[in-house]
Amino acid sequence: MSWSVSQLNFKLNNMSDDLGKKRPQDSSKISLTESWEVNYWCKELGISEVELREAVKAVGHSAAAVRKYLGK
Repeated sequence: MSWSVSQLNFKLNNMSDDLGKKRPQDSSKISLTESWEVNYWCKELGISEVELREAVKAVGHSAAAVRKYLGK
């Protein structure tokens, strides 16, 4: 089977495992294991890494619980 250039571009631009995207796959949970994900959440919430880790320690990994804890 041969693919046209437009079909290949569509496939490349619509892949589910796009490693170039730096957003958590499950944005309802905050993971602290990957540095890029910690950076994402710090920027998203406008807080420092220390504040993020303290919030997760206090209320768990739920993004909603962390937002509520932080008043966001």
